[in-house]
Amino acid sequence: MPPVPVRPGIYKIHAHIIGPSALVTATEHALKYGAPVITDRMNPLPIEQDWIIEPSEPIPGSPYVIHLAHHEAAGLVVQEDKLWVNAVPRAEWSKFMFESVIGGVKIFSEKHLAFRSNHRGAQITLVEPKPEFQETFTLEFVSPINEE
Repeated sequence: MPPVPVRPGIYKIHAHIIGPSALVTATEHALKYGAPVITDRMNPLPIEQDWIIEPSEPIPGSPYVIHLAHHEAAGLVVQEDKLWVNAVPRAEWSKFMFESVIGGVKIFSEKHLAFRSNHRGAQITLVEPKPEFQETFTLEFVSPINEE
């Protein structure tokens, strides 16, 4: 399917996994490539669960970058087919595309690997896409970028 455009803004990214509602979440402790990005329960403090999604360049059809809304220098990076958040220069952030699927969207890396959330608490991995619900996410628009 063709990529779908996403309105730039602040989002909560819901993972479709079995169990209570889960959101894409930056963990608090950095490891080898930054802080692992996992899925976890809704947290009353949005610091690690609100993400800005915006085009990587001001050109129609550009891929998107994703970074923490409350730590704007901390962007998503892919290393060893896992998702991390790290305060590296914006040029080093990974780029992503979104594709519409039944029940939500798939999020793809530049290498066309899909985000996968196996269970709550697991680090998000990037895999060859399959028609599985663990690779489906819902983007919940919270607000425009400058209107928190």
